[in-house]
Amino acid sequence: MAIAVKDVTAAAQKFVARAQAAGGDYKTGVQGAGGKWAANTKASSDAWGLGVQQAISDGRFANSIDQQSQQKFQDRAANVGAQRYPQGVAGAQQAWATSTKPYLDLIATINLPPRQPKGSPNNYQRVQAIGDALRRRKLGQA
Repeated sequence: MAIAVKDVTAAAQKFVARAQAAGGDYKTGVQGAGGKWAANTKASSDAWGLGVQQAISDGRFANSIDQQSQQKFQDRAANVGAQRYPQGVAGAQQAWATSTKPYLDLIATINLPPRQPKGSPNNYQRVQAIGDALRRRKLGQA
């Protein structure tokens, strides 16, 4: 005997209706959960690495990209992302500034070699000085 399931349209409508009504529950659930999230995330580090390696071996990343996923990406980015992007960026202003400040402060301390005539390969040394310093900072070596 086959299992009786709800019509997908009705199930999708119920999913959306319940999620819209659960905003307060969501907020309550995540408040104060950072420590538990961090501990569980750290504890799963090895399993994450093994899973990623298995996915690479199986070629799952590339295999998951097809015409349907391309269209979904485009539709969701255009119809949802475009609406949420300005609000998300505005909400991240302070976090962006805090995260970016150490890198801007570092760039301000770099003494660049003198600029050479336009097209000179020596001008790449200027770019490399910045790139090397930023990489050391990112790796905790600066």
